[in-house]
Amino acid sequence: MSAIVSSKPRNPTRLAVLRGLLGELWHDKAGFVGFVVILLIVAMALLAPWIAPHDPAAQNVIARLRPPAWLPNGDWNHIFGTDHLGRDVLSRVIWGARSTLLIGASVVLFSGTIGVIVGLCAGYAGGRVDSVLMRIVDIQVSFPGILMILLIVSVLGPSTLTMIIVLSITNWMIYARQVRSIVMSVRQVPYVEAAEVMGCPPRRIIFRHILPNLITPLLTVGILEFTNIVLAEAAVSFLGLGVQPPATSWGLDVASGRDYIFMAWWLITFPGLGIVLTVLSINLFANWVRVTTDPQEREKRFAYSKTARRMMRAASEKAVTQ
Repeated sequence: MSAIVSSKPRNPTRLAVLRGLLGELWHDKAGFVGFVVILLIVAMALLAPWIAPHDPAAQNVIARLRPPAWLPNGDWNHIFGTDHLGRDVLSRVIWGARSTLLIGASVVLFSGTIGVIVGLCAGYAGGRVDSVLMRIVDIQVSFPGILMILLIVSVLGPSTLTMIIVLSITNWMIYARQVRSIVMSVRQVPYVEAAEVMGCPPRRIIFRHILPNLITPLLTVGILEFTNIVLAEAAVSFLGLGVQPPATSWGLDVASGRDYIFMAWWLITFPGLGIVLTVLSINLFANWVRVTTDPQEREKRFAYSKTARRMMRAASEKAVTQ
């Protein structure tokens, strides 16, 4: 009798892995809250043209320095109030998220690409190539980042593109060092040594055996570096060297509102809250990613979890009854 085979292909592995990750994220309340906040901020940035109530650059001097809507003299047409030029603070916060996340994502992508290429070349080639590339990394690390930012901005002029270039140049070294250390350890693994002995070309070894081992560490590093980029962008924009009007960012809004901190606290409070919430939520989510991708951390978390304590209690009760 021939067995009946279903015509639908079964591939439960990816679905099971996704369900498992979502379940672990749900049980980690801090990571789950951070993930939800990140989704909300990203959605706000993507939908900025449709959800912002006003043009962030539109000025109305008659309505300048109006307080938030729930305070006396507030206007529900400007929920977060207006700035010293009568611009809507809520609209500027929404559009500022767009600029901040765009710069952060671009810098992580570009600096990560540069760092991965340099780290792969240094770790795989070794010898003189490794020595030269790592000395370049050491020189770059020893060079003050703020000084390099001032030099490049003085040549290219302050703009969003300049910000991306500067922050990419000053942040690729951490990726290079991380990738180099991983590549050097992976090259000593038996299956990589066997592939080299069999005469596999370096390109095949790198793409098939080495790069898959870089995904998880680089994901964690990239998420953590994203928070540093957000803070760096806010700091540089605060100094007037980053995003320029009529564009907006959270750092630029904080800088423009610092002169009115005692008479219009909302000018720096809401952009500052955007920076704090973004950095905090990304750090919470990055901590969950780090624990989830590290077997030792997973064992520690399980040891202190309620499930582990319940299993130990059940085992002890069973031993007593026997």
